[in-house]
Order: sequence, then C-alpha cells, then structure tokens
Amino acid sequence: MSEAAAAAAGHQQYPAGTLYLVATPIGNLADISLRAIHLLGLVDAVACEDTRVSAQLLRWLGLHKPMVALHQHNEQTAAEAVVARLRQGERIAYISDAGTPAVSDPGAVLVAAAQRAGVRVLPLPGASSAITALSAAGDARAQGFRFVGFLPTKAAERRSAVQALGGAAHSQILFEAPHRIEDLLGLLAELVPSQSLTLCRELTKQFETVHTALCSDFPAWLAADKQRERGEFVLVLHAAPPAENTGLPDEALRVLRLLMRELPLKQAVGLASEISGSPRNALYQQALAWKQDADGDDDAAGDDAT
Repeated sequence: MSEAAAAAAGHQQYPAGTLYLVATPIGNLADISLRAIHLLGLVDAVACEDTRVSAQLLRWLGLHKPMVALHQHNEQTAAEAVVARLRQGERIAYISDAGTPAVSDPGAVLVAAAQRAGVRVLPLPGASSAITALSAAGDARAQGFRFVGFLPTKAAERRSAVQALGGAAHSQILFEAPHRIEDLLGLLAELVPSQSLTLCRELTKQFETVHTALCSDFPAWLAADKQRERGEFVLVLHAAPPAENTGLPDEALRVLRLLMRELPLKQAVGLASEISGSPRNALYQQALAWKQDADGDDDAAGDDAT
C-alpha cells in the first residue's frame, strides 16, 4: 500500500514547515486516498482529535508517528504548541476522527493560528459526510447549498432553528445524533412538512441507509423500524417547492397542510386563511401545487378559489 501511494503521489512537493489537513474515511477504511497515505508517512507528527482513534488508523496503514491530541477542549493551547513546531520546520498533519477537519470538527482554530503565524496550510481532500449526503440527495431544484451542522439542543432554540430552515431555495445539510433523531424528524414534519428530506445513516458502512421522502412522512418511517434510529445521521433538507417561495409564512403553510389532511381543499384553504390571516388565493395556489405533486391531477388547476 505504501509503495502504491508513493508511486501515485510521490512526485509532488511536500514542503517542510507546513500544516497538512488530511481528510480520513467516514466509516469505510478503503476510502482513504493514496495521497493521504503517502503524506501521513512523510510527516514528523500527526495532530489529531482523538489519539486512540487515530492510532488505529495509523496502525492499519502500517505507520508509527508521534501524535498530538488537539480537540475541542484544548484546541487553543494545543494549536499554539503545534504552530511552534511548524515554525521550526516540521511537517505536521492534522486529522479528525472521521472526514474532513474543521467541518463540524476541530481544526479551524489550528488553521487560524497557523495563518496568523505565517505558516503554510495545505489541504488534502477526501471523505466528507456532508458532501457525500448532498450528492445522494438529488435536489435538482436547489440553488446552491448551506452547511448547517448540528442544531441547538435546547427545545426553544431548536424549534426556532428548524422554523428558520423552511422555505429556502437551497439545500441545507444537517447533522444529528441517534438520541435526538426522533425529535428532529418530528419537528421537521411539524414545521416544514411539504419539503423533501434525504436522510443518510451510517454512510459508507455496512448498514448504510439513504432515504428520501417528504418531511411529513419521516416520523412514521422511523417508527416502522427501531434499527433506523441507530448510527450517525446526515440529513439534506431539499429546497422548497417553487410555490413555497412566494412569501407565505411558515405557520400559514403548516396550518394549511394540517387542514388539507382532514378537509376538502376549498374548506381547508378558507380556514387556513381565517386562522393565519394570509391571502386566500395565495394559499389556494399553494394547496393546488401540493395536490398536483401528490396525485398528478392537472385538472385541479382549472378550479376557482373564489
């Protein structure tokens, strides 16, 4: 493996006194790049989020390197020590437990410290759970994407954060832990029920799952199999349907969606307008768009909201 890595990547220059940000696999060890293997064999030390996790990776690669713990609890002080070594001409790689450093993982403080000190920083691209999930979402309507990461854990802040996600014209990438996934899917179903969501679980691992559906459908999907609550989650909230980008408040859309489940279309629109104070015609056009998406009934467009 080391010989193959050297043959593929050895021709490139790897200057001394440089901080190398090295992406590592997010679950499948085979996803590490040949260039990452070659570079990890060259460096003087490996700074890492968890020395126990990184030691296992290095052993699998047949490498033995001095390691420096640099995580969220000591990042500032550890970064200063690493920068001091870089200024003395050492090559040091930084790796997080999985994926690309400094993307919802430690590393940004170290990079900023290196930049302030005039130390060169070079990234080695590789696995990223956020981009992997985005590629599998198939959100062709999206106008770009936004990385959100983990939402707040406090109930009120969490609810406000989910409400703020609604109606966007771009994809939004979220992370969630197993013990909070049920709560998050419940909030998405309540607050942005008509937007599509791609849920990715255990990406690149043996039991990986990629499932796309409306947010309103996910609580039932999750409850159907308790195994679906296990693992690490990346979620892509798809861009809102065009009709939802017309300025109607999220609360009005939520009320309309709930009423449409129980009442005929015109009655649901009328009540939603009275409850929310939103224009009847705008709500009606939104209801038609949802109905057409659901059953393909193009004739509904000829109905009259008045």
